[in-house]
Amino acid sequence: MAEIITNEKKKVLSCIQPSGMLTLGNYLGALKNWKNMQEEFDCTYAVADLHAITVRQEPAKLRAQIYSTYAIMLALGLDPEKSTLFIQSHVAEHTALSWLLSCNTQFGEMSRMTQFKDKSAKHANNVNVGLFSYPVLMAADILLYQPDFVPVGADQKQHLEIARDIAIRFNNLYGDVFKIPEPYIPKAGARVMSLQDPEKKMSKSDENQNAWVAILDDKDTIIRKFKRAVTDSEACVRMSEAQPGISNLITIYSVITGKTPAEVEKEFEGRGYGDFKLAVGEAVADELAPIKAEYDRFIGDKAELERIFREGDMKAERVARKTYFKAMKKVGFVL
Repeated sequence: MAEIITNEKKKVLSCIQPSGMLTLGNYLGALKNWKNMQEEFDCTYAVADLHAITVRQEPAKLRAQIYSTYAIMLALGLDPEKSTLFIQSHVAEHTALSWLLSCNTQFGEMSRMTQFKDKSAKHANNVNVGLFSYPVLMAADILLYQPDFVPVGADQKQHLEIARDIAIRFNNLYGDVFKIPEPYIPKAGARVMSLQDPEKKMSKSDENQNAWVAILDDKDTIIRKFKRAVTDSEACVRMSEAQPGISNLITIYSVITGKTPAEVEKEFEGRGYGDFKLAVGEAVADELAPIKAEYDRFIGDKAELERIFREGDMKAERVARKTYFKAMKKVGFVL
């Protein structure tokens, strides 16, 4: 028999929470790759709004952030014709499958999750069951769409590992239901650190507004923040563990321009930090300006935005329902 050759793309899934303004760190660390990935893979991208409520949210603010996050996904160049772009809470199979998986997940597994410990410390007055068990919902998010790969950073690696463990256990008990996803390490990306404390990762939760750059910041704000970025007294543009501040700026400039750190060092040899910080700020501003313009266009037409995500919701639901009913049938439910 002749071998069947298929050009079917491998599947990739990635989700992002609508938990506030997305930063340059989110963009360079993950989002910048999403547009390119949809050319190589069959991509599914979701606004993971159900995960946002493990901590208290203001309803009106949460609603606005869901719209905003979806509009940013479109502004990044994610194409609804090439990829599936949807809102998690609009596909009921996520919470339904989460219950099936919860009944096949051990208490001890959840209690060892490092993010539960971290968030419990930060939100001591609201250590809820959802905060404890949300990795199971995350496993459902992944497994419903049978992806081959899931892009992960260091802080999400444990969640993919638990999703794989749950899927393997379920398959061993009930038969072949879930594909076991592999971690995907992007070809390009960066761990972007705080502009004010380069020992810490850039985070929108940082109280110092100069520590992070938002994807939607205007050019003047971006350049001002980079001019105020913490460096050191050596006044030499060089990658070095002894110079975390300037090394962070070199990383940012390198990822945006496509130049190697060595090329960046050569470009700014003999020039001061002032020139370099201005150049980084301008490069970042030029990179983000088209995204901001597209975002303004999408967020300004709510009806069109809703039309796009409703279509994406239906595409996602068709795939999710197939997986969910297969799992239900294997467990023994009457369908």
